[in-house]
Formats: sequence, structure tokens, C-alpha cells
Amino acid sequence: MIDQHRFIYPDHLGPDQYTRSRTLDRVLNAAIIQANIGEGFEEYLEIFDAFYADDVQVGDETREEPIRGKSKVRSMLLNFLFPLHVMAEVGGLSIFIRETPIPGDVAGETNSAWVLDLVSASGATCTLNWCSCRRWNQSRVVYERHYNSEQKGGPFTSNDFRLTGADPAWFQSPNGVS
Repeated sequence: MIDQHRFIYPDHLGPDQYTRSRTLDRVLNAAIIQANIGEGFEEYLEIFDAFYADDVQVGDETREEPIRGKSKVRSMLLNFLFPLHVMAEVGGLSIFIRETPIPGDVAGETNSAWVLDLVSASGATCTLNWCSCRRWNQSRVVYERHYNSEQKGGPFTSNDFRLTGADPAWFQSPNGVS
């Protein structure tokens, strides 16, 4: 299991909530960027477990009410990560993510602009852009909201992936009967 100490030492966080939240946000964002979805989705879930509070609330522009509770948010995250992992590992999808901090002056609150580029094996692309606002309580995210979401390109079709069928001979029984 991953904990925050793998990423940062508590004495490096700074003396005040403003500095601590910005330092933690940089560390969290770097961990997200460095993880490789093609190798598995589990590292992302470990990062989530290390940085998010049990009573976290997550929302976006499409929901009237935020999702409440770590287990519900974790489930939603898994539903997003698993297909990306399969498309990367099996279908040849290349995934690139980057983040830019958005300056702010509220202690305990951080904002970032995100870009997720998806490039299929056929060369088709889809780019997702969004911003996130996080509220921190001590060393945990207690609230996250995504806003200004935009998609360019996509959706992908099965022709965009390296999905080759199994060899029909593999399905034959030893006596030659399918």
C-alpha cells in the first residue's frame, strides 16, 4: 500500500496551510502524471487512497450533488481507469496527461488545468481538457470539483485499436472438431 510518505516527508510541507496545500497538490499531481495506466490501474487507486479523505466529496458540472465518500468515489474512479488500462494494454492506446497549476490565494484550496491526450493505434486522437479545484484538510483532499470540461476528437471505434481476433485453430479440439 502506498502512503504519502512515499512521495513527501511531512516536515517539507511548510509552516502554513497555504504552503502545505500547494506542496501536497504538486506531489499528488506529479504522482498522477508519473503513474502508467498501461501497466495497470492499481497505482492510481493507491495514490487516491493515500491522498483523499474518507469523507471526500467529488463533483463536476454534470451533477447536481457531489459523490460523497471514498468508496463511492473510488468505484467511479475504477470505472474510468479500467477501460483506459485495457485500451492501453490490449488495444495500443497511448495516453499522455499533463497539468498546469492555476494560481490562487485561498489557503487550503488548489486549482489545476488538466489535458489528457488519447492517441489510438490508428492515429485517431481525443483530447480531454478540464480544470479541478481541490480543498485540503491537513494532508487530505476533502473536496474536488471538475469544471470547464471539454472534449476534442473521438469517440474511438473498434477500427482505431489493435484488436486482433484469436486464431480459429486455437479453438479446435485435439481431434479436429470445432
